[in-house]
Amino acid sequence: MTDLNFLAETLLSLLAGVPRTLQLAIISVTAGAILAVLLASTRLYGPRPARLLVRGYVFAFRGTPLLVQMFLIYYGLGQLPSVRHSFLWAYLREPFWCAILALTLNTAAYGAELVRGGILSVPYGQIEAARACGMSSLMTFRRITFPVALRQVLPAYGNEIILMIKSTSLASIITLMEVTGIAYKLISQTYNAIPVFVCAGAIYLLINFIVTRLMQRLERRLTPHLRERSEFTGAEGTGKRVSMN
Repeated sequence: MTDLNFLAETLLSLLAGVPRTLQLAIISVTAGAILAVLLASTRLYGPRPARLLVRGYVFAFRGTPLLVQMFLIYYGLGQLPSVRHSFLWAYLREPFWCAILALTLNTAAYGAELVRGGILSVPYGQIEAARACGMSSLMTFRRITFPVALRQVLPAYGNEIILMIKSTSLASIITLMEVTGIAYKLISQTYNAIPVFVCAGAIYLLINFIVTRLMQRLERRLTPHLRERSEFTGAEGTGKRVSMN
């Protein structure tokens, strides 16, 4: 019974860090997705110097560990006088915003390649048809290229979101008290590592399960032909006929 009480108390303590974990994940994934679209568009349609700059950025952030990037931002930027004497220092001296910046830049590098692949997978015939209808390049991208690319890239981007939720645990290294940070604190107080990490892992597992289900629902909503196919298959199993209109 004592062990069960300890697990219950540990779980309640760790749940206090869930809002901070979700904050890190939501802000970084949202900002990273916007930046990823801009980077992918620049690499595909921008001038050559901009394309080379984006390729270098993607290579650097995909080729180095997130932990190193977080340390460089948290400890390195404060060494630059230009940063310390600018308005950015009000944010970058805080561990929370340093973690957000590191997570955003990291996920944007991976997301840019996913979005670029999705754009390149759009059948060229659809683009030609849009141009034949008199659409401008911007309208073609907004109405044809981007929606089709979004459907193509959504499953892979769902994996990236899950990876970023798990990556928020690295923020504990720079003193942020999210789920993993609170877990480290509890371990230092109780010297009972296994139950604490089991509870922390269960929390991350539950969060990622919810995110996975939400991504599956979004994927079905954005792919009507798959939704209709599953409904038709289900109707066949029950002997019912479903209208496809």
